[in-house]
Amino acid sequence: MSFSHNMDDEYEKFIRRMNPPRVVIDNESCKNATVIQVDSANEHGILLEVVQVLTDLNLTITKAYISSDGGWFMDASVILPVFNVTDQDGNKITDDEILDYIEKSLGPDSGFASSMRRSVGVKSSMDHTSIELIGSDRPGLLSEVSAVLTHLKCNVVNAEVWTHNTRAAAVMQVTEEETGAAITDPERLSLIKRQLCNVLKGSNKNREAKTVVSHGVTHTERRLHQMMFADRDYERVSDEAMDEKQRPIVNVVNWYDKDYSVVTIRCKDRPKLLFDAICTLTDMQYVVFHGNVDAEGPEAHQEYCIRHIDGSPVKSDAERQRVIQCLEAAIERRVSEGLKLELCTTDRVGLLSDVTRIFRENSLTVTRAEVTTRAGKAVNTFYVRDASGYPVDSKIIDSIRQAIGQAILQVKGNNEDLSQVPQESPTRSADDFPGFQAFSPRDEFVSRRPNLSRLQRRAPRPLHLKPTGPVECGGTPKSAGHNLNSSPSSAATTSSSSPFASYYHSKDVIPLLSPLVLPSFLEFGYIQDGNAAKSHLFP
Repeated sequence: MSFSHNMDDEYEKFIRRMNPPRVVIDNESCKNATVIQVDSANEHGILLEVVQVLTDLNLTITKAYISSDGGWFMDASVILPVFNVTDQDGNKITDDEILDYIEKSLGPDSGFASSMRRSVGVKSSMDHTSIELIGSDRPGLLSEVSAVLTHLKCNVVNAEVWTHNTRAAAVMQVTEEETGAAITDPERLSLIKRQLCNVLKGSNKNREAKTVVSHGVTHTERRLHQMMFADRDYERVSDEAMDEKQRPIVNVVNWYDKDYSVVTIRCKDRPKLLFDAICTLTDMQYVVFHGNVDAEGPEAHQEYCIRHIDGSPVKSDAERQRVIQCLEAAIERRVSEGLKLELCTTDRVGLLSDVTRIFRENSLTVTRAEVTTRAGKAVNTFYVRDASGYPVDSKIIDSIRQAIGQAILQVKGNNEDLSQVPQESPTRSADDFPGFQAFSPRDEFVSRRPNLSRLQRRAPRPLHLKPTGPVECGGTPKSAGHNLNSSPSSAATTSSSSPFASYYHSKDVIPLLSPLVLPSFLEFGYIQDGNAAKSHLFP
């Protein structure tokens, strides 16, 4: 085993010397975006690493073009991804510090390629202890988990929580309350695992709950994808009634002439959508050889030519369906359903427990959360819904803000989930926050809600995540050019105004849609029996 491992390392070093990564950053070619080109050996996971570096900087990828050796008939040992990126305000990247970081992270001195095959995004750290949790979702779960950690004298310094398809996953970084260092005592770690696992199990004996404690830190968002994928959250519950128009449109077909499988995705655009798709394909052991992404409008279009890591395209309809389900789940996990609340205050032990307790006592359940600590300040984002399924009462939100502090807890984004426009109340200062003064809603507040007992409010119930706002991905596409992303019946039809025709005459740095797959090459519907074979990966 050791000999084989060393041989792999030497081979990777040889490939790296033959094809050292090269980064070109261009702020002149495109009018409204910075163009970043990365030329590197096409090893499994390289594309994900590049996308991960860009998204971790909170850069927006508006277009992307991916090609192996720039052609279709070569060895495909070199991958050439090109990205149009902007900052969060839609401007070019002009910060020299950010540009320098990109060059160092992806250039010849980055050093990531040699370990890419085994550990994309893995970083070691002894500053904190990492806790991974997966279990059945229910109202108040985050409050109970954080209360246990506070009771065990653990301070949560960073955390991310996702919920999808009745399941909840979290990666939490904690330290000792007294020392502020990582927790290393084996007995304490065992106690933490045991008590958290009891909370996660709850009353659901049918689904497994799992707690993992370690001193190493995997890239948090990628780890959440891996955890939920391993938990099979992509398998929809039988009684789930989800609006088909709000689901992403994903299709997988075989292009037999080129021995590729072609994946097309169309859905509402959002931050880190490209990362979620590439992460899922990589973890499912697929390699992207060619691709094109357009996310300049409210709707994102993605297409990829892929093969399994063993060199084969999708072999059976069962494998095709699983790829579709897993990509749909990856897109939906990060869709933020609920009212967005942002908290910013001085960090202290037990802060997360106190905040989530107030949410729970006001019948709000957290659907997604991002908890960070920066220079002694807690900067937390919560997406909350009414645990009973009713619209969130704006007066309840107002009472919560009074209890925590109007200046500390802010309502952000679209307030569609509020039953009425919130009324501003006198602002509390940050000094009022540590006490968490209990705020009792007035009678007229209570009259707007059903009279639920405490047990009813805390009763487990499935949480069905749906994207907020209108999604324009159902029905017929607005442009006839997106035939690859449309229904089977319309996919074989092209027009002279399609992106395939305009591609050859466009002067854009990255074309809208490349002519990767002409509709005449695609065969929709089930894969022919003569070409289907049982997949070794997806039996």
